[in-house]
Amino acid sequence: MSRRLVRLCSGVFLFGLVAAGGAFGWGYAQFTRPGPTAVDRTVLLAKGSSLQDIAESLAVAGVIEHPLVFRIGVRMGGWARGLRAGEFRFPAQISMRGAMEILRMGVTVVHRLTIPEGLSSGQVVALLSQTQGLRGDLAALPAEGTLLPETYHYSYGDERAVLLARMTEAMNTTLATLWPARDQDLPFANPEQALILAAIVEKETSLPAERPRIAGVFINRLRRGMRLQSDPTVVYGLTGGGKPLGRALRLDDLDRYTPYNTYRIAGLPPGPIANPGRAAIDAVLHPMVSNELYFVADGTGGHAFATTFAQHRRNVARWRRAKAAREP
Repeated sequence: MSRRLVRLCSGVFLFGLVAAGGAFGWGYAQFTRPGPTAVDRTVLLAKGSSLQDIAESLAVAGVIEHPLVFRIGVRMGGWARGLRAGEFRFPAQISMRGAMEILRMGVTVVHRLTIPEGLSSGQVVALLSQTQGLRGDLAALPAEGTLLPETYHYSYGDERAVLLARMTEAMNTTLATLWPARDQDLPFANPEQALILAAIVEKETSLPAERPRIAGVFINRLRRGMRLQSDPTVVYGLTGGGKPLGRALRLDDLDRYTPYNTYRIAGLPPGPIANPGRAAIDAVLHPMVSNELYFVADGTGGHAFATTFAQHRRNVARWRRAKAAREP
């Protein structure tokens, strides 16, 4: 080979190295520079997505600008096998390397589902069935009062049955924690009876400050052998908790026998009428001490309490006047 040819080949090789180095430098700069999106983006990556699928999804969402550079950068770093599937949130202007790190760490978007106090188990299941991002059907309706109302966190694709099991476990844990610390001489033979009364208290008032007081009234009545005469138990006996009654209670409703109608039965009903929250359970285990035996709505969202039936009748008359004044 002539010296001239050797110099020519060396020059071509050197040019190739320079070009390759320049391409690598450009690619590295693209891989690490801020990305094109001006706002946070959420991208859902299905299980089994290939690296090409991931790159294209990120590009379509505007997270990255050069899918090929992303794929090369991930492969050169040996990170292709470590990318996770799921729903991810990418901050504004995140680099391709930063996006890759989010997928490697697998920190998916966390959703929140709040179960309000006082829903029936049927209503909780309906809420779960309507919640986007969860999968799977619920085979059986949980027993009333076995689900703890609170806020639960989940990721896209989580099983509804798993979330429901967490609610059951949370209720069991709450009862196991609160029951041993209860006040002495309460008229409950077991935690389940306390749960039954807690569900009634939950349905009777939405005011946190009233829960211990209303619990005290019911416990006073239980101790004296008086019927609880709670309107929500009548409603539950008529509807089974599946849906609201849709009208005001009538006198004949109070007289209609169901196992839950505490105007007709003595003591506690056979089971909870709703899923009570922790505060309602705590209220019946630590009720307000008083001689009160009656309460009625006061027309302002709370209740008027009484120790005698004569006082209670005056409170009822006052409530009826307030109700009449509001009606057209």
